[in-house]
Amino acid sequence: MTPLLLHESTNLVWLVLATLLACAPAQALHQISQGRPSSADRPASNAGSVAIQLREASLLLQRGKADEAEPILRLVISAAPRNSDAHNLLGVILDQRGQFKEAEQEYRDALRLNPTAISPLANLGVLLARTERSEEAIKAFESVLQRSPDHPQATLNLGLQYVARGDYDRAVPLLEQARQLGLDGYEVRQSLGIALYNLKRYDDAVTALESASALAPNSAEPFYHLGLIAWGRGQDDAAGELWKKAESLRPGFPAANFMLGELLAKHKDYSTARNYYEKALSQDAAKVVYHIRLGGAYLYLHDFNRAFEIFKSASERFPGVPEIHYFLSIAARTRGESNLALIALKKALVINPNYADALAMYGAILLDKSDLVEAEKLFRQAVLANSNNYNGNYNLGRLLVKQQKFVEALPFLQRASKILPENAEAHYQLFLTYSRLRRQADARQELETFKRLSEEDKK
Repeated sequence: MTPLLLHESTNLVWLVLATLLACAPAQALHQISQGRPSSADRPASNAGSVAIQLREASLLLQRGKADEAEPILRLVISAAPRNSDAHNLLGVILDQRGQFKEAEQEYRDALRLNPTAISPLANLGVLLARTERSEEAIKAFESVLQRSPDHPQATLNLGLQYVARGDYDRAVPLLEQARQLGLDGYEVRQSLGIALYNLKRYDDAVTALESASALAPNSAEPFYHLGLIAWGRGQDDAAGELWKKAESLRPGFPAANFMLGELLAKHKDYSTARNYYEKALSQDAAKVVYHIRLGGAYLYLHDFNRAFEIFKSASERFPGVPEIHYFLSIAARTRGESNLALIALKKALVINPNYADALAMYGAILLDKSDLVEAEKLFRQAVLANSNNYNGNYNLGRLLVKQQKFVEALPFLQRASKILPENAEAHYQLFLTYSRLRRQADARQELETFKRLSEEDKK
């Protein structure tokens, strides 16, 4: 989505720039404010001429004739170098061309010459946002609002910056205020809907997103986010239809394809889910989760070689992501390559020494190798790192049962059975433990649960 940027000039007409604002998901706007050209350090006899030239340059900018406006502004600056408005307008032209360093200098010159000016400060804020200097941009917009609390574009821009960094509580009131101040286009409503969705204010989010879609019925993004809301409400069929609609409006929409994969995986249709994950990954290989989900689908489908290839490639592309190395270890282990699995786990633990899943997997491999002492240490580390880690609790309990330490094993197995109540293995180990502890009623119950879950797994 390419937002429209509007820069402030010295009259009431907006200058539209089709420019991507990389650090904000929606339209960033600058107001073109009214104001008289600065006359500091300019002879009175030239004041009228400078004013006429500035108005001429401004009109040319309104008409999209920046190339004709630029020489006029440079003449003004040559004749009146301390004219703040001329520097501001020249900054707008340079900003339009992507000459950000030069534009920033012009905005800062304008502010140095007129420290109370609002227009160049607002323009500087958008430039900072576009060049991914979000903290500086936020300070600039906050300064504008301190001087002019009802400044529409700074209100909106600040709200967009908060959306971009996930500070939705602060974003919502600013975006709502921007709408009240007259900035009520598609991008504003879409951004507001996203913020409300992330705050789980689903009804309000639906209203905002549907109103955005009414303004741009061929835009895919509102349908995608409406699908997320339906998903959050457990309305899976509706979510699927909305994501399909989004993908039809924007063929090659990776996020929509990914969520369709998630929906199908939730219902254990891994074969079809894999196809959607494949599409998402082919459309956006920069998302690490796309690699993980696709590899995971192949694991569920027992295509261990393909899963291994995906995780191996991903581990080379994302060497600093511990989860990738962890899943590579799973794929390697399924192929019987335990040593390669251990190498991958070591890499994961170098990045995150408290990675509970990796610790538990490392311990499980050592347990298979009958290294009980080191395995127990790793399982205890896993449980210490995350008391709700299923594999750490289950495997530690299983190891203690193997050592006939039934009293010590019991709390770990009980916790494992609560973490994943549908996993039959923990119930079987509880059956063994209760039997040895002579708690026959509990043992019978766990055996019945184990048998029921085993039958369900077969089906």
